[in-house]
Amino acid sequence: MRNVRITWILGLALVASVGCEQGHGEDKKSQLGVGVADASARIASTQGNQVEGTVSFQKASGGIRVVARLTGLKPGLHGFHVHTNGDCSAPDASSAGDHFNPSNAQHGDRYDEQAHVGDMGNIVADDSGQASLDYVDPHMTLEGENSIVGRSVVIHANQDDVQTQPAGNSGPRVGCGVIHAGRG
Repeated sequence: MRNVRITWILGLALVASVGCEQGHGEDKKSQLGVGVADASARIASTQGNQVEGTVSFQKASGGIRVVARLTGLKPGLHGFHVHTNGDCSAPDASSAGDHFNPSNAQHGDRYDEQAHVGDMGNIVADDSGQASLDYVDPHMTLEGENSIVGRSVVIHANQDDVQTQPAGNSGPRVGCGVIHAGRG
């Protein structure tokens, strides 16, 4: 009788384990962007800054449509990138890592043929500190090797010169948000 109970308990544990693995696989697919049609990031300021807003990503003809709405920036141009890690926990957003660059390309502008997947150039803030951007990015995807899902969007204090390697000399990170599948 004791052996039957142990076998039954082990059987339940195996079923539960398989169920957890299947569920974990679903999460992993979502993290990798499998079957994802859109994604978004809620931008929060880094320590000592006032930046906030949203960036949305949606599949479109020719790539991914990027729509950004930000407030709290100093007037002028600000480097705007997707970074490798989906982690904005460090006070200066250094936890987001480097620009997302799966093909080891040179840093450049969003329309350069050989730019980082994460290179989105600059976003322009007006005199009131508001910035918006709406364009179709030809490099990034929401699925596969160039998927930005699970990574982060970083806004920098200064203009990205789109030439200096490896990151455009765009200065400290003033805002950061993790990119999640779906609309935020």
